[in-house]
Amino acid sequence: MKKVNKLVLKSFLGPFILTFFIADFILLMQFVWKWVDELVGKGLEWHIILELLFYASATFVPLALPLAILLSSLMTFGDLGERYELVSMKSAGISLRKIMRPLIYVAIFISASAFYFSNYVLPIANLKFRSILYDVRQQKLAFNIKEGIYYNGLDGYTIRVEKKEKDEQTIRGVMIYDHTKKMGNTNLTIADSGRMEITADESYLVFTLFNGVNYYEEIDRKNLKKRPFRRTSFKESQRMFDLSAFALTRTNEDLFKKNYQMLNLQQLDDAVDSIDIQISRRQEDYHKTFISNYFYLSKKIDSTQNNQIDSAILFKPDFLSNFSKGDKAKIIDIALNAARNTKGNIEYQKNYIINKKKLVIKHHIEWQRKFTLSFACIILFFIGAPLGAIIRKGGLGLPLVVSVILFVIYHILSTTGFKYAREGVLSPFEGMWLASAVFLPIGVFLTIKATSDSPLFDIDAWKKPISKLISFIKNNR
Repeated sequence: MKKVNKLVLKSFLGPFILTFFIADFILLMQFVWKWVDELVGKGLEWHIILELLFYASATFVPLALPLAILLSSLMTFGDLGERYELVSMKSAGISLRKIMRPLIYVAIFISASAFYFSNYVLPIANLKFRSILYDVRQQKLAFNIKEGIYYNGLDGYTIRVEKKEKDEQTIRGVMIYDHTKKMGNTNLTIADSGRMEITADESYLVFTLFNGVNYYEEIDRKNLKKRPFRRTSFKESQRMFDLSAFALTRTNEDLFKKNYQMLNLQQLDDAVDSIDIQISRRQEDYHKTFISNYFYLSKKIDSTQNNQIDSAILFKPDFLSNFSKGDKAKIIDIALNAARNTKGNIEYQKNYIINKKKLVIKHHIEWQRKFTLSFACIILFFIGAPLGAIIRKGGLGLPLVVSVILFVIYHILSTTGFKYAREGVLSPFEGMWLASAVFLPIGVFLTIKATSDSPLFDIDAWKKPISKLISFIKNNR
């Protein structure tokens, strides 16, 4: 029996590791193609890109792991069935349940590891990945002046170089527009030639210009008609430009830590309690101040010289008949303004509470997601293993097609449930467990059929019940 266990484990672990890394790599390449415009041309150092890809690949584990288990289990039992090794084991008195037992333990171990990863590792990976991606997206394109093109990548300056020599330092036909004072094209420098160099610490760009002219038009904001013009010639002049904006600036990760995707179970519970307290306090405070702030008799109407108005008169239908025509207009105007302000304030408070409740739903969804990943590993194993034993086809042909189809259906159900839960159509529990609820009966059905050697894909086995069903329908018409 130990040899059988070793054979099954050896047949499973190889395809599992291979398919996991292939699936994760494919998802990583999808990410690269999606964000390639944000990565190319910014002069990013190689270790920044590797760090970004590493943390990105870690965030794709929740998708790659269930697919790897489904495909590897289907391939394993498909290979064993195709080589008649399952038949040999069964003829020796070993049931399919005993054959699957070591892999069930492995699936449970992988499921527990997936929960640990989802609860402790994935929040950190999300934090690192999101913060690096944010910094990369904010990063400017790398400094690169091309011939004959106006370059405005330097803040406050527009530079045009007519020609660059092969040494990439000697330049011809230089034009520099200085817009630092935000007065338009009032400061222009033209030079026949020059040298373009970057300091050793890459902090500054130094232009050494030869045989040029500087044109400067001074504008007086107080007297726009007075615009003195100054022209200065030079044989050699030096201009320095700050390149600090081109260096990658790392944002403080504490700014992202409160996002629900960066929290574990305990932190999610604490965050939900904190948001609930905020909602309750806002509702209580608003309820206390609403009546006193928005239901009152304005003291602006004092032309009647009567500040004491009986409440019985105040709520009569003909209340306005107690005032003059001018006071009536003032009262109506004040009432309309008060009503508009009250409506605006109510809508603001309503939107605040709605947004907070949506945030609570997102926290609950993330809380449920940490368990659905682990459960998905077990469910998809109990679908892939018996299905492989039934179809008895190994390799990357039919098992790959079947696995992809099943996983796409699972992913569609998961995404649909997630969106319904996020919009409040379903509760977070119902939405996040929708795919598992659909696939669990399928896994139980396939396991029962495989362990009982039922001819699931035998057409002759289905002809008899189908013919009975057809005859039953005809007789009851």
